[in-house]
Amino acid sequence: MKERYRQHCSTEPSIPLFSRDWWLDAVVGSDALDAIVVESDGRVQASMPYTIRKKFGLTNLTHPLLNHSHDTWTRPHAGKTTTRLTRQKHLLEELIRKLPSFDYFLQKWHWSQTNWLPFYWAGFQQTTRYTYILNDLSDLGRVWNGLDQSIRTDIRKAERRFGLTLCHDADTDSFIDLNRMVFQRQGRPMPYPDSLVRRIIAACNERGAGHLYIARDVDGRAHAGIYVVRDEFSSYYLMAGADPALRSSGAMSYCIWRAIQCASKQGGKFDFEGSMIAPVERFVRAFGAEQVPYFQLKRVPSRLLSVIDAFRNVPAARRASGVKDEQ
Repeated sequence: MKERYRQHCSTEPSIPLFSRDWWLDAVVGSDALDAIVVESDGRVQASMPYTIRKKFGLTNLTHPLLNHSHDTWTRPHAGKTTTRLTRQKHLLEELIRKLPSFDYFLQKWHWSQTNWLPFYWAGFQQTTRYTYILNDLSDLGRVWNGLDQSIRTDIRKAERRFGLTLCHDADTDSFIDLNRMVFQRQGRPMPYPDSLVRRIIAACNERGAGHLYIARDVDGRAHAGIYVVRDEFSSYYLMAGADPALRSSGAMSYCIWRAIQCASKQGGKFDFEGSMIAPVERFVRAFGAEQVPYFQLKRVPSRLLSVIDAFRNVPAARRASGVKDEQ
């Protein structure tokens, strides 16, 4: 089934970046990746990649680190609404039926996937989360005017007072150092290994699907950096980092604005990937993007994992209230 999914990804451009086989190979490794496909008339009509983690004899179908979405996909259908929804219902039910036995299931869907009813009927739970998206980048003047005044001030300050410029030979090591500083400032361990960041950047560089932006001053000091990935539809703000000793320079706002300018030349949307953490949400909202909901689906048949999951979500709720700032 995995190989059939790889063939499907190679011929179907409507599959979002974060569900493509090469991307999932980079974030989880080919051994942990599997997929379900539903076929008819010699074509894949629906698909769902999933990540398998086995621990203490339990099977977890989890959401990978640094993966914005991990989706079901159904072939677009141009028929009447009732026909389209009925067809989609049957396809999603078939995907659910084909899922392997599991003790824990978690997936975050792309915002374009809105029909989770068959999963609800099958006992899954849904949490609504949010991203922020700039839908139209064709008029950068209008986008600039939509920025909060504080963001425009930061960008001007970065350019005029601090003389920041983007480093065009930005290296992965410099970015990883900046990214690590975010978590060191908060007294938190890195939530993912350096090797994961390196694999993602290498895989995207090979396909022209990512761009690293690092802002440096005239002395060569790296103030901040972001990593943006893209597919045919959107650019996605994936990772960021900043030197806490240089935070007053406005470098983060400057990097994001320059990434938006680049995205406008390539076409499509700019997806900030949102955040449920209040200070981060406030920061990305200030770029004038629209709030867009997306779904997180979960099912935990294991009683033990259900209890563990409930305790795990307590600190997450506290972080969402604004205790930590990840910018």
